[in-house]
Amino acid sequence: MHRTPVRGAAVLLGAVLLTTVTACGAAPEGEAGTKGDGAKAATATSAEGFGGLDALAAAAKKEGALHVIALPPDWANYGELIEAFERKYGIKVESENPDASSADEIAAVKSRKGQKRAPDVLDLGIAFARSGADEGLFAPYKVQAWDKIPAGQKDEAGRWYNDYGGYVSIGCDAKRIPNCPTTFADLLKPEYKGKVALNGNPTKSGSAFGGVYAAALANQGSFADIQPGIDFFGELKKSGNYIPVESTPATVEKGETPISIDWDYLNAGYADQFRSKGVDWKVAVPTDGVYAQYYSQAINKDAPHPAAARLWMEFLYSAEGQNLWLKGYARPVLLPAMTADGTADKTFVAKLPKVEGTPSFPASGELDKAKAALAEKWDKAVS
Repeated sequence: MHRTPVRGAAVLLGAVLLTTVTACGAAPEGEAGTKGDGAKAATATSAEGFGGLDALAAAAKKEGALHVIALPPDWANYGELIEAFERKYGIKVESENPDASSADEIAAVKSRKGQKRAPDVLDLGIAFARSGADEGLFAPYKVQAWDKIPAGQKDEAGRWYNDYGGYVSIGCDAKRIPNCPTTFADLLKPEYKGKVALNGNPTKSGSAFGGVYAAALANQGSFADIQPGIDFFGELKKSGNYIPVESTPATVEKGETPISIDWDYLNAGYADQFRSKGVDWKVAVPTDGVYAQYYSQAINKDAPHPAAARLWMEFLYSAEGQNLWLKGYARPVLLPAMTADGTADKTFVAKLPKVEGTPSFPASGELDKAKAALAEKWDKAVS
């Protein structure tokens, strides 16, 4: 499992924070018609505008399906989210290519326009959410919880809004590593030779991109200067500590990547997932490079199941949906509001990885500069 776009960062409220799917060579499966309720749903900008949540749910059930891509079941508890939605509304979620990237999602929206196989909804890195909105690919829609989403976490027109996020963390197999690292500085120690991995290539992987940015912050860099992060991994590679193996659940379980720099909710999930298999997976958010990031949701403007797409969004931003992300160790965007009104599950909150320090975030221009620097210099640095 890996989400492989370069993901953008967004404002985090205090310490509570954060694929190309091709047409696969398939022929079009017919036009996705939007008559009657479908046409009404395709232009609805809110549940109220459609006639209420019950009416939206009835129209979605009539459509009978929701098509999603790039949603690994073991990523932020998406498997349980999908099952809960299906059970609650009687709508089948057709999940395709779960390991795809944000770039793949955008490509699928474009290449499958008018097809029943087009994705209805999208889970995107903020950079892709913004660019997709600029290209006119998304339908404006404001969920019932709209006013609870902080202003800095959403597009004013409702074309995208942040959903969940997490911190860059260091996961470590304590049965294979006697002294688990807790900072980026630790990773340079000779005892970690051949043991440190990222979740993909940072020119494509959001978690890996965040790892390099966090390393830059830990080494006198800044969001305006990611070069110290690139240099850090170059030094790790030269020392033999960094291995160019993509960290996945399979490599973690097998011990191939005993130290993995990844989102804290993924590393925390591995700890639960593999405990029964004898893996003692420890998670630490490095104090010398605190970096957090959100992902975003959007609705395909040409969604073949427009009512189901909007109902999915309502579910994700309900207390039930947000708590299911929280159960997966991700920090949902509504957590501050849910903490205030008492709807956040305190048991899940208590299990979140501990964080020290307050994260900061790059501006759009700094993000673009960092992405360009990685595209130009990463391969050479770690070759």
